[in-house]
Amino acid sequence: MELPIYVYGTDVLREPTKEVTPDLPGLQKLIADMYDTMYASDGIGLAAPQVGKALQLFVIDASPLQDAYPETADMKHTFINAEVLEYGTEEVTLDEGCLSLPGLSEPVSRPTMVRVKYQDESFEWHEETFRGFSARVFQHEFDHTRGILFTDKVPAMRKAMIRSKLKKMSRGNVRADYKIITNSR
Repeated sequence: MELPIYVYGTDVLREPTKEVTPDLPGLQKLIADMYDTMYASDGIGLAAPQVGKALQLFVIDASPLQDAYPETADMKHTFINAEVLEYGTEEVTLDEGCLSLPGLSEPVSRPTMVRVKYQDESFEWHEETFRGFSARVFQHEFDHTRGILFTDKVPAMRKAMIRSKLKKMSRGNVRADYKIITNSR
């Protein structure tokens, strides 16, 4: 079932998230709904706060980008209680967008490698290293579980240039081709 996506300015995007436990009611349905929502919105990642749940949970399917970024070919995962073990030292700046900030795309610098551990939907632990675009997508979604949005990482000059757009968005003046929830509801 497609869920509405919470937009910039809604409190849940900044709330501290809770650890996910196997006994969380409706967890498997939430995960399935998050994938449905991500696909229906043409996204490649979606974090629980983006659908109104302050949980350490996100889903990624970056495989549609494999022609441009071959490292994303097998990048379909559910991440529960993820932790970053190591960030690489080399960074690359690329434009990023977000389903919670419809129509906005800005340059963000991120490490090109990240070593992580996480639980899957069966609560099995995994340790993986992501590189290139896969590392970027992981970091973007992981940030959501920490109350961080990509606009927090935009250079100061660019941030000043988008301030009015963000203000409008936080007041509910935003449109998207998918269901959204804004401050104005």
